[in-house]
Amino acid sequence: MIKIAGTTYRFHPLFTLILIGSALTGYFLEAITLFGIVLVHELGHLAAASGFGWRVREVQLLPFGGVLVVDELGSMPTWEELVVALAGPLQHVWLILLALLMKWIGAGSSNWWDYFIEANLMIALFNLLPVMPLDGGKIMQSLLGYLLSYHNTILYTVWISMFLSLAIIVMAIIQLLSGQLPLNILVIGIFLLVSNWYAYRQLPYHFFRFLIGRGSRVSQLLSRGTLAQPIVITKHRTMADTLKLFMREKYHLIYIVNETGRIQAILPEQQLVSGYLDGKKPGSAVSDLFM
Repeated sequence: MIKIAGTTYRFHPLFTLILIGSALTGYFLEAITLFGIVLVHELGHLAAASGFGWRVREVQLLPFGGVLVVDELGSMPTWEELVVALAGPLQHVWLILLALLMKWIGAGSSNWWDYFIEANLMIALFNLLPVMPLDGGKIMQSLLGYLLSYHNTILYTVWISMFLSLAIIVMAIIQLLSGQLPLNILVIGIFLLVSNWYAYRQLPYHFFRFLIGRGSRVSQLLSRGTLAQPIVITKHRTMADTLKLFMREKYHLIYIVNETGRIQAILPEQQLVSGYLDGKKPGSAVSDLFM
């Protein structure tokens, strides 16, 4: 673990094992090259996040990329998350162009530059798979957020990620049964599956953090003016179920209607979020806020 300029850089145990294994088997140069590529990839994310003023607490380095641990979770504009997610894979473009230039002018070993290009392509393409916490998974989650409620966005993202992680494991097992030795793919598949199962278990906490940060996001939306997205419910619907209808990039007005469709009350979303966070039971009806 290293701390630079207030940001902690941490090696994931999986990366540490790969580096040690590479040193013991005579592939230390390849491992150091991989580390350098991953570091540049992650610095791309860090630069973009810092440029938006995000508070980055930790950078976790993995064999295929990394993860930024930030204080912001679902409270920043979606387009910012898209830019931050894309900033990592985009680093491989200039790294590959640099390698091609070095090969063209004859600097260094041509074989090493070939490995460098191959490693960049592998890391970039793998990171673009729609699996959390890979960059492709974050891009998928951001795009789904424009179409679905935030709760469903994170739920569907986790389920898709677990399914694809399982597919990676099955593919590795098939290769293993055919006489190949894809242990790296198998280990990474298991890591992704476990990570997303843990994320599924943490979904209520993730959603609660979204609600806590909702006030700042609403202030941003209202400061520039925005169209309200109505949510129509009956007074018996619970606050918890109503909050699950919230979309990240929309401001909501909650219309409470009776059985005949007549409007009984109109609540701004801040009143519902505040009532929920102030200690109301999750099963409490929305009518508790105005009756």
